[in-house]
Parts: sequence; C-alpha cells; structure tokens
Amino acid sequence: VHFGMAGNWAVFQGREAIEAAPEPTKTNRLRLESPDKLIVADLTAMTVQHGGIELYDEKRKKLGEDPLRDDTDPERLWTRVHASKKSIGALIMDQSYFTGPGNIYRAEILFKAGVHPDIPGKELDRAQFDLVWWHTVQLLQRGFKTGSILTVDPEEALALQRPNLRRYIYNSEKCPRCDTSIRTWAIANRTCYACPTCQPRQRTKKSPLAVVTPQKECVPFNSHCARESVTERLRASGPSRLTVAELKKQLVNIGTKLPAKSNKAILVEMLESALEKKPVFVSPETAAAEKAAAGESLAVEHIAELAPSQARKARAQIFPPRVKQEEAVVAEAPVKAASGRRGIRSRAKVKRNASPDDGERDTKRKTLK
Repeated sequence: VHFGMAGNWAVFQGREAIEAAPEPTKTNRLRLESPDKLIVADLTAMTVQHGGIELYDEKRKKLGEDPLRDDTDPERLWTRVHASKKSIGALIMDQSYFTGPGNIYRAEILFKAGVHPDIPGKELDRAQFDLVWWHTVQLLQRGFKTGSILTVDPEEALALQRPNLRRYIYNSEKCPRCDTSIRTWAIANRTCYACPTCQPRQRTKKSPLAVVTPQKECVPFNSHCARESVTERLRASGPSRLTVAELKKQLVNIGTKLPAKSNKAILVEMLESALEKKPVFVSPETAAAEKAAAGESLAVEHIAELAPSQARKARAQIFPPRVKQEEAVVAEAPVKAASGRRGIRSRAKVKRNASPDDGERDTKRKTLK
C-alpha cells in the first residue's frame, strides 16, 4: 500500500470496537478486513496505490539508502553523494539518495552536523558526510520509536534552559545555541534553514569563492507539521504568533479584562503591554522596615517574615535601638538635670522617639516587676 506523503490507518479490533467504528468518509481510500472480521483497518489519505509485491519492488527501486533498514549501505551513498554537483541540502531531500528525511529533518540534520546546506556533494569531505549520515540515522530512528519529530537532545535542552525545546532551527527566529538569526532561502522550491555561525559556508580548494545563495532572516510561522506550544511561541516571537483564542486565554489567565469588541491586533497589543508589566517584589528586610515606619509591631504577621533578630535589625533602619537613643539624649543634658525637671523632659523626649517595639518591652518589664 502506498499513499504518498500523508495518510493514516485506523485499526479496530474486536466486535465492540468494530461496531462502534465511524462510517467511512470520502477520504477513506481502503478497508482491510481479517478473514474472521475481528480486525478492520481503514486507510484515510488523499491518494492511494495498492497491489502485490510487484508494486513494492517498483517503488523500492526508486529509493536510495533508508536509515531505518538494516540492509542500508552508507558506502554506496557516499560514492554517489561525492560524485554529485547538487548541494547536500538538495541531496538530503532527494529520496533517490536519502530515503525518509523531509524538510524539517533536513534543517535539523545539517544543523547538528554543522554542515551548510549549500555545500555541493562533491566538496563534502568524508568526515562531514559521516556526521550527516550518523545524525540522519539517529534522528529518524528516534522519530520511528517516539512517533514525533524530536531532534533536540534532552540533555542539551536542559542545558539551554529550554526543557520543552523540540527542534533547533526549523521555523525558528534565533539559534538556541548562539542566538544568531536563522537564515532562510529556497532549495528546490522548499524553504531551507541554517545558522550562519554554527553552519559556516567555508572556502575550500575546490570552491575558493564559497558562493552562498541569497538569504533572508527567518520569520516564523505557525507550522501544522511541527506544532509548538503557546509557551514556546511566546518565548520565541511574542504574542503575534498566537491565535485569537490563545490570546484571549492568556489575557484572562493574567487577570486582564477583555474588551467587548476586539480583533487580533488589539489583543496582541494588550498582551504585549501586560507582559511588560512584571510584578515588583520587595525583600523581607524592606518589608520589615516598612512595617516599622507604619507603626506596626513585630506581633503583626505579614507574608514576608524574618526571624525576630533579623526583623529588629531591619527595623533599626527606621528606629535606631532604644539604648543608643537614651545615651545620645542623656549625653546632651546637664548631669544635674538627671533628677530635676530637665531630666524628666529628657526621658519624655526618649519616649516620643521610641519605636513601636518599645511598648512590648515596657509591658514585659512591668510584668517582671
């Protein structure tokens, strides 16, 4: 069975599952049933070819080396690539050379290999080819096992502090490794991606001019083939790549009231403005000093708390310790005033400058007495 680039099988096993299966639609191209009718498989695709082993043999003859097969021959592929004038970017997409990779895999394979897509096959050295083939096998095997195009190694994603990063440069504005702007151009009518820093087009003896196709900076789009989470799109490009529904959800989540009438441009502007207003946090020390200035004692609990000794130290920024205040005031007063009216005024002055914590200390002294 051959159904081109896109299609899927829906397999129903068991009488209950078969009875609950939906009726075939216009895009159901083929149905397979087991002899006992306990297994039914429907193929949904735009086009389909089916036949005997002769159909398989005909298709297989047109294909190159398949990285998922045990009988693949990289030596034979190297001989053909090294003799070709086509760029390696074109050869990877040529199924008669590399069987399997599409546009996403081309971008990611060449990036991981550090090879520029414009290098002709005949200028590729053996070490570069070996890296390209190794990453081709590794990434397609990973895709076969996981069912997803996941090209970023988990360890590197963590090191880059982007644990959910799925692809390096395909449809990306910046290189995750060096932050260089990703460049794009067309190879055989398909958009090619490369990082100028990580994939330099180096001059060689065979190509001293190292001609590079005219390029432009990548403007990411919402790819249906390689979907990205809202978080990744926000981080990479801001709100502009979110849908209207996603924009509204993000605004509601951060407590922004939605207008009665709005379009995408208005919602994008609202979310950009809201994201710029980051919350300002104060330190526990600042909070303790503010509480002292407001006349609140240590007994009043707040969110940002310190240990009592730390809180008193922070509050001292507003009200210096009482002992030092008394010493300073008494030192200014005449000695003979200690038992007279002037002495009383000195003590009153100390009392007026006392901090809110002094009331707690006086209460404790009276209790002890």
